Amino acid sequence: MSLLIQLKDEMKNAMRAKDKCRLGVIRMALSAIKLAEIDHKTEATDDNIIAILTKMVKQRKESIKMFTDGGRDELAAKEAEEVRAIEFFLPQPLTDAEIKDLINNAINETGAASMADMGKVMAVLKPLMQGKADMGAVSSQVRAALT
Repeated sequence: MSLLIQLKDEMKNAMRAKDKCRLGVIRMALSAIKLAEIDHKTEATDDNIIAILTKMVKQRKESIKMFTDGGRDELAAKEAEEVRAIEFFLPQPLTDAEIKDLINNAINETGAASMADMGKVMAVLKPLMQGKADMGAVSSQVRAALT
């Protein structure tokens, strides 16, 4: 089942359950997907949708940090609930061992030997890990492996 259809089905379920937070998050996600379709003049694919949802999670995690630093725990809790609602649609995160294996395979595949080859390694890893791992953390692990 496509991710877009799954989002629309879950929106209906949230309406029936009168779950306002989940409904609002799903509507925001569908709106962001529609906007991306219009901007890029293409149909939304599962990979595009995963990228959009990953971006939404990242934004909310940054908001959670700012809210907790500012002493606004109720807003941080609301953002955390939204993160859980979005993460329901994302693929299962990769384990540390799986990430290390993918990094080693990408380095071997590209023949990377120095930091100058980091872009090649990341180009191989990004499609494999999109939505399954924090690409910032992966980037630092690749950097450590290449030095």
